[in-house]
Amino acid sequence: MQHTPDLAAPSTADELDRLTRDATRLGRETVDIGGFLQELDDQCHVQLDDLGGIKTHTNTLSDTSERMVNAVQRMAATADEAIEKVEQSTAFIAQNSNNAQELAEWVRSVHSESATVEEMLQAVRMSNSEISDIAWQVHILAVNAKIEAARAGQAGKGFSIVADSVSELSQKTATAADTISATVKRLSEWMARLHHGAQVTSQKAEEVLDRSSGADMALSEIDTRMGSLRDDAHGLAGETTAAKDAVDQVGGAVRTIINSVTSVTNGVEEATRRCNSLVDTSENILQHTVALGGSGEDSGMITQAQDLAGQVAQAFENALQRGRVSMAQLFDESYRPIPGTNPEQVTTGFTKLADSLLPQIQEHIVATVPKVVFCAAVDRNGYLPTHNKKFSQPQSKDPIWNAGNCRNRRIFDDRVGLKAGQSQAPFLLQVYRRDMGGGNFVLMKDLSAPIKIQGRHWGGIRIGYQI
Repeated sequence: MQHTPDLAAPSTADELDRLTRDATRLGRETVDIGGFLQELDDQCHVQLDDLGGIKTHTNTLSDTSERMVNAVQRMAATADEAIEKVEQSTAFIAQNSNNAQELAEWVRSVHSESATVEEMLQAVRMSNSEISDIAWQVHILAVNAKIEAARAGQAGKGFSIVADSVSELSQKTATAADTISATVKRLSEWMARLHHGAQVTSQKAEEVLDRSSGADMALSEIDTRMGSLRDDAHGLAGETTAAKDAVDQVGGAVRTIINSVTSVTNGVEEATRRCNSLVDTSENILQHTVALGGSGEDSGMITQAQDLAGQVAQAFENALQRGRVSMAQLFDESYRPIPGTNPEQVTTGFTKLADSLLPQIQEHIVATVPKVVFCAAVDRNGYLPTHNKKFSQPQSKDPIWNAGNCRNRRIFDDRVGLKAGQSQAPFLLQVYRRDMGGGNFVLMKDLSAPIKIQGRHWGGIRIGYQI
């Protein structure tokens, strides 16, 4: 096999530069995809939380519906019993009403007949008075007869005996007449009371008779309404049963959705994990290509980052020598929250020293290199004590504004922040989405170099610049 004589071997430097650019581009695209997956993952978790709440409410609604169905069924059964009792009661009341009407009719007849009885008693009194008069006249006649018999002597003796008998009879008749008069008087008084009572009762009987038809109508209406109530109760029982079935179906659908969203969430989490792993791989490729001589567009920045890291280390070591700070203070990890800050800001043993030394080192590159957005030193835990002036504004009452403009004295322990603070490689170049607050993100490069104080790793200098 013959090779073309003018076929030149590829330039290693050119290939490394292209590999560097490709690695940077791969990192940028991967980070962008990772950001999308992270947002999708967050939305999935929010949806799972919402669905969990819906599931809880659905279960509660299902339990409530079941209790409602049972209650309505009991109400329907009670309505059946009630209508039966009402029917019995209305029948009893109707019977009593009939009896009351009959009694009222009888009382009214008694009242009407009492006048006749009074007339008969009046006739008895008149007849008895005549009997009394006759008895008295007989008695006078007997007395006269006895006087005449006495005058006749022996001849009138028999007539005298008859006169005595007649006199005795008249006396007994008078006594009987008196007894009858007394009895008739008492009977008349009793009849007067009966007449008065019958008159009063008759008036009430008239009212009973007048109201009986209204009572019958009311009883009929009660019976009709109770029947409607029973029908409504049975209808409601059917509706509540259907509602419970619908709630149970919704609960089943919610559980199916939860399972589906959970499966999607697990898949997104796995995709996010793999995407992060791919980001790490692309960063390692970039690290190795630069180490092999691939300059690319970041070589100048790498040199500046390493130089700035050395300046920070030197400034801290000078402060140690002059007694301005101790090693314990420089490596203090007791982060004390500043009350009333949102997002939360904290201080530690080296915060004041950092505010004194770091601005003069960090501000220069921000002011002189247009594409540099920020330059700040962080410790191993991502704590950023002193930021650039434009990101170190006093906090307001708006946490969204604070998130983008008050970034000093905060801990950035996300993946990029922690790697920048913990990496001890000569440099670390990362591509990331910078959270500016309020859901705003900016795709940037984050270049860091380690800061070591007396051979001990303190953290790193971070330079963020536009892609």
